Amino acid sequence: MKQALQQLAQDFLSAICFFALYALTHNLYLGVGAGIAVGLAQLARRKLTDRRTEPMQWMSLALVVVLGGATLLFHTPRFVMLKPTIAHLAIAAVMLRRGWMTRYLPPIARQYLDQSVIDAAGYGWAALQASLAVANVFLALECSFAVWGLFVSFGNIASTATALGVQYIVFRGIITRRIAAERLAPAIAAADPA
Repeated sequence: MKQALQQLAQDFLSAICFFALYALTHNLYLGVGAGIAVGLAQLARRKLTDRRTEPMQWMSLALVVVLGGATLLFHTPRFVMLKPTIAHLAIAAVMLRRGWMTRYLPPIARQYLDQSVIDAAGYGWAALQASLAVANVFLALECSFAVWGLFVSFGNIASTATALGVQYIVFRGIITRRIAAERLAPAIAAADPA
């Protein structure tokens, strides 16, 4: 869960930096410049530490640069405010693939959970990402900059943390019941005279 939250924070770090600086200074150029600089710094850090740069990270940087440029060209923060929507939709599209979640689960979960349960959870994650995309469009276009900023800074992370917690509880319950049934099976078989 910690890794997923860290990844989410990294994905939206440039938008959060843009929001923070723009909210504090009301300087569009400074906010956009900081967002682009953070995106470039994240990419440079990955290169310097010899870590693979994922396609989503390239897309995130491209979005910061393109939408940041549009923001400066048209003198409105709305373009940068739409960046999380595109990221959420791209993530949702990837999460619609059956079985994507299996590789992220610990061995005990892969052993005791049916693939249909894992796939259903994966589709649930896709639905959450699509819902966040829709919410971001609404907030970016209809609400104040402060409301949007709170959503990006806290709403995305809170909804993801809640979904991770619910998934953990559900998966743990299923696994615990199956392990208990497995342990009881020999005793039940021995007690049954037929």
